[in-house]
Amino acid sequence: MDSPLIDPFQRAITYLRVSVTDRCDFRCVYCMSENMTFLPKRDLLTLEELDTVCTTFIDMGVKKLRITGGEPLVRKGIMGFFEGMTRHLESGALNELTVTTNGSQLERFAPQLVAAGVKRINVSLDTLDEEKFARVTRWGRLPQVLRGLDAAQAAGLRVKLNVVALKGFNEDELFSLVEFCKSRDMDITFIEVMPMGDLGGEDRIGQYWSLKELRARLAEQYTLIDLAERSGGPARYVALQETGQKVGFITPLSHNFCESCNRVRMTCTGELFMCLGQEDRADLREALRTHGDSPELRAAIRAAINLKPEGHDFDYSRQEIGGQMSRHMSHTGG
Repeated sequence: MDSPLIDPFQRAITYLRVSVTDRCDFRCVYCMSENMTFLPKRDLLTLEELDTVCTTFIDMGVKKLRITGGEPLVRKGIMGFFEGMTRHLESGALNELTVTTNGSQLERFAPQLVAAGVKRINVSLDTLDEEKFARVTRWGRLPQVLRGLDAAQAAGLRVKLNVVALKGFNEDELFSLVEFCKSRDMDITFIEVMPMGDLGGEDRIGQYWSLKELRARLAEQYTLIDLAERSGGPARYVALQETGQKVGFITPLSHNFCESCNRVRMTCTGELFMCLGQEDRADLREALRTHGDSPELRAAIRAAINLKPEGHDFDYSRQEIGGQMSRHMSHTGG
């Protein structure tokens, strides 16, 4: 293996999140506009190129690989890519292969994910109300996702729900979402809405529900015990004493988590973003398409890691959007 990837602040980069497509079968109001213009397919890395660049990162010390989108499971042939990554799990070079999904395709693909070595998944689900679900996703249907959860658990996948905290939308479902996860033995993580992309008039500040406030409300009904546990990502966890559940909080706005950041994100076009909340990026596609898995590609990766910033600048504290990113979350990778 090559020497480890270490950024300028002496953080080891061991976690790579890869968007395999910017396309999605939903149009969630905090993620993309309803009438999206997607990238030309020729601009996307092929599945073979994705395999090459992920393998290179694994050779350079990445131990956790998360596949995202858009909706990753809508990409044609994507299971072949997952099956290709299985070899790194079997060799011990990769500790974990996982996926973040909207759940719409799990009824179809859950058994194949398990066969490829995926053990746990994150499913984005912000409401248990069918009408509200249709409204927040624009194109989604809740029963389809619930069947996907059933299929995932039946296949043996450990499921965690990712819930974006949206003021005036799912505040009244805080306890019902927690209780739903308890009843199904699923973990849950709440996420603050992030300022990513132009959403066609959606009110960012109006959507923002601080997890500090959410946590205080949760403490009205449960005893929260802080946990030292880390899952390799930005979440901080508590245990609910009364139920034994684990609840996570991802707080890029009210409290950033940059001091322990161990991850970078690669888009479906081969752009490497060293920080979710900064516009700095490195183009790996040219090196990849010109040289393949090569010293040139590895040098481009190291040069990018050397530019990783100390932290991001998201800020809603003054009731205005600070640090807003022009790109959509579906392009960067959820």
